[in-house]
Amino acid sequence: MINKNIILALFLSLTCLTLQAQKADTLSVTLENVKYAYPVKFLPLNVEGQDVRMAYMDVAPAKMPNGRTVLLFHGKNFGGYYWTNVIQALSNRGFRVIVPDQIGFGKSSKPFIHYSFHQMASWNKALLDHLGIPKASVLGHSMGGMLATRFALMYPEQTEKLLLENPIGLEDYRRFVPYVTTEQQYQTELKSTAESVRKYYQSSYFTVWKPEYEELVRIAGGVTNSADFPRWAKVAALTFTMIYEQPVVYEFYNIKVPTVLFIGKEDKTIVGKGLLSPDQQAIYGQYKLLGKQTAAKIPGAKIVEFEACGHIPHIEIPTEFNVALLGAL
Repeated sequence: MINKNIILALFLSLTCLTLQAQKADTLSVTLENVKYAYPVKFLPLNVEGQDVRMAYMDVAPAKMPNGRTVLLFHGKNFGGYYWTNVIQALSNRGFRVIVPDQIGFGKSSKPFIHYSFHQMASWNKALLDHLGIPKASVLGHSMGGMLATRFALMYPEQTEKLLLENPIGLEDYRRFVPYVTTEQQYQTELKSTAESVRKYYQSSYFTVWKPEYEELVRIAGGVTNSADFPRWAKVAALTFTMIYEQPVVYEFYNIKVPTVLFIGKEDKTIVGKGLLSPDQQAIYGQYKLLGKQTAAKIPGAKIVEFEACGHIPHIEIPTEFNVALLGAL
């Protein structure tokens, strides 16, 4: 007969191993246990009566300073951690690089507030003022492209150049994506797991999946194990609503600053894609068309297109992207 004490010991051992595995995969919703490539500082802000912190990296030129600054705006599912190779390329060419985690993302606070691109733009203007930077080129990827567009519209005097890397919002999602409430989107966000994140990234972001992309999954998937994940999910739902309800597509004509679009032509990103039928998905989110259409709307805009590249050129084809970016600057 098997000793009951042995069975109990084995059970406790397996339980401990399971908890340790969960703990190893768990990340806090403010990514305290994610190491960024450069030191992170915080700008205190008061938003709707709440004291919050905006995380940012301020990276000095690695070589002869050229006196210019580049501001990097991340996408919805990311934070400053995925800009490392771009920061290095810019710093090595003499640029000062400012890399904020927007409020609600990355290492920044996750308040329950009304999220708006106007307010986000004002926080980034406050960051530049805090750092004594009168003017910067602004590079925005994905959701960061919508924010960068709003920033350039609100603060053209502070925007040296507008640089848009596969920005979302090149079409009005309200026209064809069914409306869902923030609460409904919150329930959807709560179902996220590391595996669902991986499947989404594989199907939506890259033309060919590579092992090095797993780090992106580790971060985005790791927060789903946190006890505070419902807060993360709620903020994700609030910012989904922001994207849906606050289009910039009708204002490209009003941009007054030099603009360059960087477009991975295989990108087919649609915000709310899961709410569409396969036939509808095939019609919208066609960046090989949307990029050119958008460049034609912005006075004097230029476009750089990348073949066989998806939603994140700076990760999928880093060398080619950085060469194009430095050329545009």
